Amino acid sequence: MKKWLVAAAVTAALGATAVQAKEWTDVRIAVDVPYEPFEYKAPDGTLTGFEVDLGNAVCENAKLNCSWVVQAWDGIIPGLKARKYDVIFSSMSITEERAKQVAFTKPYYNTPSGYFAPKASNVNPSDVASLEGKRIGVQRGTIQDNHATDTFGKVAEIKRYTTGDDLVLDLQGGRLDLVLIDFPVGEAAILGASDGANFKTVGENIQLGGGVGAAMRKRDKDLLAIFNKSLDEVKANGTYEEIMNKYFKYNIKM
Repeated sequence: MKKWLVAAAVTAALGATAVQAKEWTDVRIAVDVPYEPFEYKAPDGTLTGFEVDLGNAVCENAKLNCSWVVQAWDGIIPGLKARKYDVIFSSMSITEERAKQVAFTKPYYNTPSGYFAPKASNVNPSDVASLEGKRIGVQRGTIQDNHATDTFGKVAEIKRYTTGDDLVLDLQGGRLDLVLIDFPVGEAAILGASDGANFKTVGENIQLGGGVGAAMRKRDKDLLAIFNKSLDEVKANGTYEEIMNKYFKYNIKM
């Protein structure tokens, strides 16, 4: 009887392993678009960008069939919990607050946040008083939102946007005096735009959060292990470096 029970247990365990492996044959990855140069749509409508290329490389290396889901930032963690997708691979900074809700991979990049303002502006982020009555734009629910609110919320109006595109449009349209955003995004979307000469960086870049990681449901520990292993491997084989050099003028590696 005992031998039969042991045999049954082993069979069940093997079956569970097979089911588990099959479960992660197909993986859905969420991104907030546009957030150039990390994720955006090419003229033909296909998704591209640093994180899209890196995510595809991680999936190919791990032999996963991955598909991409576009999701607005303010609903991206609730969507993960509701199983609309399995992974968030969308410039999500690792913070203690978020780590209470999701599991993070090892950080796969770390960029500074930067302040951008009109060329003629005399605002100085290191002088809080100079921002009194000013309009500061941030993307809602980001670490930049938290920092701007904590630092300038008592003297300035913090305007929150659902997308980075809307934030940039309001700066270009003269409806904002200052924006705080990931530096590579500001470099591409503000300074790199056709009217980029009308804007500048101000103050010092700042490092917020503990780097950027892919986020998953806490119970999906096996998927987390797969992504961590594959991230290490694409860094070791030179793929990460190749993708990084394609999109950035400077080093954003961890």
